Amino acid sequence: MTEGLDTGALARWIDAERPGVLDTSGPLTATLITGGKSNLTYRVSDGAREIIARRPPLGHVLATAHDMSREYKVMRALADTAVPVPATYGLCEDDSVIGAPFYLMESVAGTPYQRADQLSALGEERTRAISEHLVDTLAALHEVDYAAVGLEDFGRPDGYLERQVRRWKKQLEASRSREIDGIDELYARLERSIPQSGDGTIVHGDYRLDNALVDDTDHITAVLDWEMSTLGDPLTDVALMVAYQNLALHDSGASPASVTDAPKAPGYLSVDAVIDRYATTSGRDLSELGFHLGLAYFKLAVILEGIYYRYIHGQTLGEGFDHIGDSIFPLVQHGLDATT
Repeated sequence: MTEGLDTGALARWIDAERPGVLDTSGPLTATLITGGKSNLTYRVSDGAREIIARRPPLGHVLATAHDMSREYKVMRALADTAVPVPATYGLCEDDSVIGAPFYLMESVAGTPYQRADQLSALGEERTRAISEHLVDTLAALHEVDYAAVGLEDFGRPDGYLERQVRRWKKQLEASRSREIDGIDELYARLERSIPQSGDGTIVHGDYRLDNALVDDTDHITAVLDWEMSTLGDPLTDVALMVAYQNLALHDSGASPASVTDAPKAPGYLSVDAVIDRYATTSGRDLSELGFHLGLAYFKLAVILEGIYYRYIHGQTLGEGFDHIGDSIFPLVQHGLDATT
C-alpha cells in the first residue's frame, strides 16, 4: 500500500460511488507525485488508464487549511470557462475510506516548469510565450463571473483586504519570538493605506508558473493547487506572482524564491512587462499595486516566521531550516520598498 493512500479502499469506493472511473477488476497502483506540507498528490493507475488522487498531508489536523471540497468545488465550477482545469471525477469527505477526505481528477498532460534551466532549454521565444500565457490565464480567471458558475458563496469579496491585513498580523503575533526590524512598520503602512475594495473575483491564492501545467505548444493545459482559492481582490494574485518573480530575480535568499527561479530564464517577461500585460489584458487599474505587493511580502514573511518559530521550538521535521530565520529580513525590506 502506498503511504497515505489505501488503493484497495479506493477501489471499493470507486466501485460504489464512481464506477467506470478506473477498472477495479485488478489491483490499482499509486505513485506519490508531490508530498510535504501541501496536499498529497498521487498518480493512480489500473494498468491502462491514469487519474490523479489528492488528499491532505499525513497527520494533518486542521481540515480548513487543506480543504478538499474547496479545491474540488472551484475546479468543477471552472470546467466550462476559459480557465484550463482538470476534469473532476469525485469527492469523498468520509475520513473512514482512506483516513482523510480526498478527490479524484483527470491526469492532464503538461510540465510544471519550476527551474530556469528547464525553460532555457526551450529557447527565448518559447519561454516568452509561456510567460505571456501565464499572465493571460490569470486575467481569464479574474474575468469569470463567479455567481454564474455557482461560486457566489465561495467567499466574501467585501472587506477582503482588511481581513487579509488583520489575519496576517494575527498570525505574526502567534509566531513572535524575536524582534524583526521593519515588520511592524510594514504592517502599520498596510493598515493605514488599505485601498477601497474593487470588484471581487475568484482568487487563486498562490498563482505562479509551477502551479500550472504547460504543453508542447507552450499553452497552459491546467491550473493546479487551488487550496488557497476564494473570492477576493484580484490584484492579490497579481502581486503574489510578481513578488515571487522579484524574489527569484534578486536572489534575495528568501525561501519563497527557492520554490521557483523560472523567471530568470532568458525570454521570460520582465516584471514591468508582466504588470503591463495583465493591465492591458484585464483592463484593470493597477495604480494601487504597491499596497498589494507590500501585503504579499508581509504574508510571505509571516509564513516563514511561523516556520522559524516551529523550528526553534523543535516542532519542525526535516532539513533545510537552519537559515530560514534570516530569510524573513529581505522580505520585510521588499515590502517596505513597495509601500514607500
